[in-house]
Amino acid sequence: MTDSFAVNKANWDERAVLHAASPDYGFESYVSDPEHLSGVLRFDRPRLGDLGGLRAVHLQCHIGTDTVSLSRLGAAVTGLDFSGPALAQARRFAAAANAEIDFREANVYDAVEVLGAGRFDLVYTGIGALCWLPSVARWAAVVAGLLRPGGRLFIREGHPMLWAMDETADPAWPRYPYFEHAEPLVFDEPETYVSVDRKLENSVSHSWNHSLGEIITALLDNGLRLTAFTEHDSVPWNALPGQMIRDEATDEWRMTDTPARMAASYTLQAVKGG
Repeated sequence: MTDSFAVNKANWDERAVLHAASPDYGFESYVSDPEHLSGVLRFDRPRLGDLGGLRAVHLQCHIGTDTVSLSRLGAAVTGLDFSGPALAQARRFAAAANAEIDFREANVYDAVEVLGAGRFDLVYTGIGALCWLPSVARWAAVVAGLLRPGGRLFIREGHPMLWAMDETADPAWPRYPYFEHAEPLVFDEPETYVSVDRKLENSVSHSWNHSLGEIITALLDNGLRLTAFTEHDSVPWNALPGQMIRDEATDEWRMTDTPARMAASYTLQAVKGG
């Protein structure tokens, strides 16, 4: 049986160095401007509120741009990712940006064992994370395990409606499952989502979709209470090439033709009971 996490780790290990060198991640902007934030954090800044003094963990943090941004908003941040090369880039980047962040290497499903139970005021998960996990219920249990009573989950994620679309078709159509599925979707894509100087050699990846109902139910089943939920018609990357247009004011992409016809992403917040 193929180990999907091993397949994905090889893919993300290779992406890490390429992404760190890509102008689209804009490392130099963080180094030259101590107040610079990632586009994802800027988009959700009004919803995040005051993070001063909070103990936060960023799950699946990749090369750390959102992680550094959380730190700049006043949180004491731990970043967790399963890719050693990604964390090497994240540590280098954080040092250059003068951010003190505790980066840990582990599968997200092992986060409670690695980091400790009930230690965090905030669990943050950014765009493009849940699709790499086969079970959203298991993820929700990890979130609940990491949070202290009264602690908050904050997630901005691609909408499962978007993940179901075939981006190679014009017009795009819902080719892939909307609901969670046991077997992974297998893709062989030598391109990545930012500008890089070469194609990927470890180009195979395994992914899963999870419906909104499954995500919300998993959180409720693990003792979290939904406090805010907003769907957006935009995402921070060109998810459907040739069919989306960039909004320069927000640095977000939405459908060129009638963007209101498709939810592209969402922001969800939930609090652990206690």
